Order: sequence, then C-alpha cells, then structure tokens
Amino acid sequence: IDLAMLAGVSECVAHRDPARGRELLRRVILDLQDCLSSVERCRKPVLAAIHGACVGGAIDLVSCCDMRYAASDVQFAVREIDVGMTADVGTLQRLPRLIPDGMAREMAYTGRKVDGFEAKLIGLINQLFETPETLLDGVRQIARTIAAKSPLAIRGSKEMLNYGRDHSVADGLNYVATWNAAMLISSDLQEAMTAMREKRPPCFGE
Repeated sequence: IDLAMLAGVSECVAHRDPARGRELLRRVILDLQDCLSSVERCRKPVLAAIHGACVGGAIDLVSCCDMRYAASDVQFAVREIDVGMTADVGTLQRLPRLIPDGMAREMAYTGRKVDGFEAKLIGLINQLFETPETLLDGVRQIARTIAAKSPLAIRGSKEMLNYGRDHSVADGLNYVATWNAAMLISSDLQEAMTAMREKRPPCFGE
C-alpha cells in the first residue's frame, strides 16, 4: 500500500466541481485495476514466487497470477482495512475465487496475517518451500516444465480456465468447442504426436 499516494489523493483529484473530481478518482482506480488485470490477461501462465511480507497491493498482484508459491517466511495480509479503506484493485474480487469465502472475508475484515502453512492449507498457495532459494529453484523448474509444452495448448488452457471461472459450464463447453474447431489441427499437435511416437521430447515453435 502506497501510503504517500493515499495521503495525496485528494490533491491529485482536486477540481472545482466535486463530481468531476470523483469521476477522475474513479478513472485513477480503474487504471490501477487494469494494470493488475493485465497480468491475468497475459497469454502465458504467470507464476508468483513469494517470500517475506505479501501485503495489500502485493496480494492484489499475486491473486492475478496463475499459480502462487511461497517460502516459509511468507506472511499474507489484506491491510487496507487498517488504513480505513476498501481494497479496490482486485483482492476482494479474486481472493474468494482462490480460497474459501469465509477465509477471504476474515482476512479482509480483520487484516490479520496468514503464514505460509495456513496459506497452503486454505489453498492460497500451491506449494510451500523452506527458503527463498529453494522457492526460486522450484518455481523455475515448474516454469521450465510448462515452457516445454505446446504454446498453443497452454494459451488455450489458460483462456478456457479464465473463461470458465466467470461463466457457466455450458458456456465454457461451447467456447472450447469453438476454440478447438479453430486451433486443434495445428503443427503443435502433429509435433507432439510425432515426438511421442519417436520417444523424444517435442520441439515446438513460438
């Protein structure tokens, strides 16, 4: 949380017409939201490697990522409540989709810290590592595994998972049918099947 920015927000949106000042503030908030949402919109999976304090805006950021991994020293907290504001750039919208609703509410209402063990228990992180060094090594290995897969299949999988999160099962099935009607027959599919037959790692283009 940038406390200096919050302290000066009134000056930043000052206008002789209060309504126009509020509209300007709304645009500032929407711009901040879009900065973080761009991580979620990235065509490639985004992996978060987290250690130390993950507070306020940091939770906004990591909740946009596809997967989250942490070192044992991690501490998560939604601290906006402690500075008298409602978190407004994504935590309250994304966190309940990652962890049980009651836990998301508890974090948002109390601002209490959640350590790595509890974060793993409630599903906020995929895996807990002992140290920041083993965390980076582990996440890089996962990233290499993903990078070795078909880029087209990875992009399609992310697109479908994100779409399915916000739509019904029927809508998701309809979308993936349309997607695969266009994307299924590809050089990646041919290369994957050839590599499997030849018992070698596939080599995909970008």
